[in-house]
Amino acid sequence: MTGNVSTMARHVSEGELRVDKVSMRFGGLKVFDDISLTLCPRDILGVIGPNGAGKTTLINVICGRLAPAAGHVFLGGNDVGGKSTHSLSRMGLVRSFQQTNTFRTATVRENLSRAIRFSSGSAETWRRMEYLLGKFELSHRLDEQSDKLPYGLQKMLGLLLAYATTPKVLLLDEPAAGLEGRERSRVDDFVHHAQQDLGCAILIVEHDMDLIRRLCPRIMVLDAGRLLAEGPPDEVLSRRDVIDAYVGAIDAEDE
Repeated sequence: MTGNVSTMARHVSEGELRVDKVSMRFGGLKVFDDISLTLCPRDILGVIGPNGAGKTTLINVICGRLAPAAGHVFLGGNDVGGKSTHSLSRMGLVRSFQQTNTFRTATVRENLSRAIRFSSGSAETWRRMEYLLGKFELSHRLDEQSDKLPYGLQKMLGLLLAYATTPKVLLLDEPAAGLEGRERSRVDDFVHHAQQDLGCAILIVEHDMDLIRRLCPRIMVLDAGRLLAEGPPDEVLSRRDVIDAYVGAIDAEDE
């Protein structure tokens, strides 16, 4: 009740996401503890950290796939704890996945039509997607079965499915994973269009530091279940504790 009162004491957009002192444990294992963040419409926040830091688990808690051990998640000022992923998607809180996530035996067109119908969308949503369909090289593949597409195009289609639901808050879990250089640049286009055309708040979990620097005015670093640092990318990534905890871990993986 206290969280609701403090949230409603100021104007809150229906597209604002607030995570308040959230903790997660699996049995006796602490995944993360006392994590808070706020995302307003058109905000972009990058979340980074070494493997096992709890980044994907944080997304799973925010989107309702997991119930937190403590803390609250607010969407538009309303505590959405206990709501299912499906219900939160209906409310405009949508996530993507590290791996491809499409209706595999349906065509590209059928995939997108299902996503649009889910959000009660219209022809306007198709119009908004025309540029991205061309940019992602999917315009001429609308009648192809999605699981016959190359991996990179399946990944792009998964992002477009999230876009087609016209989200208010978009959680992107490693959108560039498994993509090559030119495909990674398409993620930039996707994020910019989601931010500008839909006005949604965007949280990005990603290991590609170049992408994080390009897209995220603000980042937070998770390490060993705690918030290690938060702020502008260049400032945060130059900190010695961040380099030791995260950048050093990347170097070790590359060796």
